[in-house]
Amino acid sequence: MPKSYVKFEVPKELSDKILQVVEAAKTSGKIRKGTNESTKAIEKGDGKLVVIAADVDPEEIVMHLPPLCDEKKIPYVYVPSKAELGRSAGLDVQTAAICVTEAGEGKDLLKEVVDSIQKLATK
Repeated sequence: MPKSYVKFEVPKELSDKILQVVEAAKTSGKIRKGTNESTKAIEKGDGKLVVIAADVDPEEIVMHLPPLCDEKKIPYVYVPSKAELGRSAGLDVQTAAICVTEAGEGKDLLKEVVDSIQKLATK
């Protein structure tokens, strides 16, 4: 059963691209790792994309992120697993959220992903 904070379904193909954006930003740009760091980046308006894991438990850990992103007009998206998100961010542990603040070499892929997200979110 999908979690209550997951506002839309993300196809596997798009999910893979999102993780590629995170990896590219990790190596050539900047990312903020974890819910707290992501929240701070969103509040400052620094985020280009917020990636939230869809398997966070308890949900309250990340429930505030989608409304905050909407308020700051920062695109957000879900990936299926905390483990995959942590791995693509270069962490040895799982993470509930990542905020891409500078895309680096993944800039073009980021734009493509954001366009896809906007189409999904408006369905």
